[in-house]
Amino acid sequence: MPKNSVLPLLNDTQSTDSTSDEIYERIYLAILEHRLTPGTKLAEERLASIFKASRARVREALSKLAYEQIVEVFPKRGWFVAKPSVEQARDVFEARRLIEPAVMRRLANSMTEEKRAALKEHLNKEMNARKVEDKRAIIRLSGEFHNLAAALAGNSSFTRSLRELSTLTCLVILLYNAPIVASCRADEHERIVVALNQGDGETAAKIMLEHLDHIEGSLDLDSTEEEADLEEIFLR
Repeated sequence: MPKNSVLPLLNDTQSTDSTSDEIYERIYLAILEHRLTPGTKLAEERLASIFKASRARVREALSKLAYEQIVEVFPKRGWFVAKPSVEQARDVFEARRLIEPAVMRRLANSMTEEKRAALKEHLNKEMNARKVEDKRAIIRLSGEFHNLAAALAGNSSFTRSLRELSTLTCLVILLYNAPIVASCRADEHERIVVALNQGDGETAAKIMLEHLDHIEGSLDLDSTEEEADLEEIFLR
């Protein structure tokens, strides 16, 4: 859609008068699925029209994303999807290497049938997404695996931190052009779950570190970018 064209109306399946939380979640999901690229300008007026919400609600959602370092705001320029530098990308993986082994150990020591079932269900979703080559679902579910593990481990600080770090990782993967399928392989998630089910936190932690090394190693530091069409992303 041309940038200066009239915004299309929401269809009957799309909600009107979106709350700030709903706006936040939709932007978050668009980033997680690589539909919003690093550096994309998030114009308040356009988003307000797209979501049928006030600019105040849009600003509230963007402020929350900015607090989590997923969005950046620049005086007189506006809001932009974060564009992590190479140094910031390395910082993200350094933080994940400290947090996620601890998540693995904590989760391995607290496994229940309900937790095993939740992990199995998630792996099945990943496998099905790969079978039908649903790229968006593959990307989203790959990131959500790490968030699910943190939530099941039962430490709210781990959960909150990993949600932010996982989203930043998605931006890094997109910005530095890592192959999606290679960057977060389902078989590595399966090996982690096997170790967790056996109560072997040390093995799960070791595999997780190898997994993070594999993701970081797939990055290409030569970035590419193009302007995103917000209407196409949120209204199609």
